[in-house]
Amino acid sequence: MDIPLRTNFNGSKYPCFSFYIKGELSLQHYFHPSKTSAINLFIPIFFILSFLFSSTNAADFCVGDLNGPVGPAGYSCKKTVTVNDFVYSGLAATGNTSNLIKAAVTPAFSAQFPGVNGLGISIARLDLAVGGVIPMHTHPGASELILVMHGTLLAGFMSSDSKSVYSKTLNEGDIMVFPRGLLHFQINTGKTQSVAFVSFNSADPGIQIFHLSMFANDLPTGVIAKTTFLDTAQIKKLKGVLGGTG
Repeated sequence: MDIPLRTNFNGSKYPCFSFYIKGELSLQHYFHPSKTSAINLFIPIFFILSFLFSSTNAADFCVGDLNGPVGPAGYSCKKTVTVNDFVYSGLAATGNTSNLIKAAVTPAFSAQFPGVNGLGISIARLDLAVGGVIPMHTHPGASELILVMHGTLLAGFMSSDSKSVYSKTLNEGDIMVFPRGLLHFQINTGKTQSVAFVSFNSADPGIQIFHLSMFANDLPTGVIAKTTFLDTAQIKKLKGVLGGTG
């Protein structure tokens, strides 16, 4: 069978193969020497790289090495991993609510539960005695979802323009979402201890508690008075309660 030739752009000839089924054109393949050599070189490199990346656990998870460096992306990966790195029992115990806010937060973030490092998820337990409160705070790195397991909570958040407040009394089984970075709170308004679990779309959501940021440091009282319109006596009282100076 004679194989027809085609002329390349530089005048050289190369064979042209045509495949027919029942007299109809089904596939036409042009054998181009220069193009094929490049493809033949690329294919094995592609499969080697694919094998290397698919054969490492780094693509599946990165259990945090708490003894290693930590950066914005989280902890570096632990070299030796066991099933225990993916299990955490720290949320089973009731938190100590014998404090100023009558509440306790028990986190399972990457620093406590290295298995969530790099996975974009984490969880925490909230325990609130009667009248307990999780003060106004934000999570700069994540949105939050709360699930009330026992008791009653008044929960809410404020929009970034400060014009809208979204608050509601939550009962057992209720869930509520708090968008990333917005001020929010929880208060036990019931007659029994409240327990809730909060999940985040980050292994390290971060937290900034408004009152601690204002009154638990050495920010001068005069500056706070001018920026909050609070009287000096009230500011000094709050600094005294929260351990601030200045």
